[in-house]
Amino acid sequence: MKQPYIVGWGHTPFGKLDNIDLEQLIRDAALPAIESAGLEPSDIDGIFVGHFGAGFVPQDFSAALLGVAIPEFRHTPAVRMENACATGSAAIWAAMDALASGRIKRALVVGMEKMNTLPNQQIGEILLKASYFKEEGDTPGGFAGVFGQIASQYFERFGDQSDALAAISAKNHANGMHNPYAHMKRDFGFDFCRNPSEKNPFVAGPLKRSDCSLVSDGAAALVLSMEPLAGAKVPAVRWRSRTHVNEFLPLSRRDPTKFEGAALAWQKGLAAANNTLNDLHFVETHDCFTIAEMLEYEAMGLAPHGQGARVILDGVTRKDGKLPVNPSGGLKSRGHPIGATGVSQHVMAAMQLAGQAGDMQIRGANVGAVFNMGGASVANYLSILEST
Repeated sequence: MKQPYIVGWGHTPFGKLDNIDLEQLIRDAALPAIESAGLEPSDIDGIFVGHFGAGFVPQDFSAALLGVAIPEFRHTPAVRMENACATGSAAIWAAMDALASGRIKRALVVGMEKMNTLPNQQIGEILLKASYFKEEGDTPGGFAGVFGQIASQYFERFGDQSDALAAISAKNHANGMHNPYAHMKRDFGFDFCRNPSEKNPFVAGPLKRSDCSLVSDGAAALVLSMEPLAGAKVPAVRWRSRTHVNEFLPLSRRDPTKFEGAALAWQKGLAAANNTLNDLHFVETHDCFTIAEMLEYEAMGLAPHGQGARVILDGVTRKDGKLPVNPSGGLKSRGHPIGATGVSQHVMAAMQLAGQAGDMQIRGANVGAVFNMGGASVANYLSILEST
């Protein structure tokens, strides 16, 4: 099947954006994306919005906000997608399906979230709805508690992995120093991330504050087309393959220390792209918690089950390593506005492949991957992308 192209992108800063509403976030992401594609809003045939919502803001029916924020979209078809923390990728997939069907020629995808509207406890309660609520809805510490339990079980089976988790956190914060859009541009270093302190207390199980992604506001946008656009102001980036694999929602029905759905997505996606890990120059992966990135190393095939720690401790995934992972700083540094994350990851990858990633740039990068997951590796999305 012919694959679409990314022909434009836009991205707001991520952070605690108290004075910016959803309409402004839409404009700040969508208009630069359209402009970079060399288009006008009237050239867009369909809009696909990734917005978790779920009570963070009182406004629902958020796809219709595009016409409020940008009046030229008054009559442009728009739809909202939601798939937990993979909401942004779900919106991208819907846009790609519409393009592949021939129904539309140019699609706008906008991922967005305003999370810092509620007290932390309520934010945690909302996010916990992305777990299997019947069994996991009373987990102390919210979603951090869910991943804290995963980390605890992994530690019990394979030994204390605190050095590896601290190294992942330190790596991603160091990388995020070079990302102009990052929520947290601060290099904390290994010692701070490794040792509990008043500023870095334990949050859930063996996970400290430095192991958890940030509660962020922000938006990101992509313009997609089945063909490169002659008037685009950025180089086109093409999919080699895209894969979506689901997994059991209840952790009780699977091994929580093994992301089997993610592993299957990697196997299928690499095979469809006719690639191996050795062909990739970087990966943007879903480090909602440091334990997640380590389990994703194993799902990628960088290490057998139980040996993911050696990947980071050997320097494989550092920016100067064999396979840089999260050169943008990942969710850990860049931030994790739920609906925006999957779109943001694809923007970061497109910038790399276009040679426009600035101080984040991996030299010679022309093939990369994006892995975005909803819940605890329940909805697993993988893109293999290449420069043109």
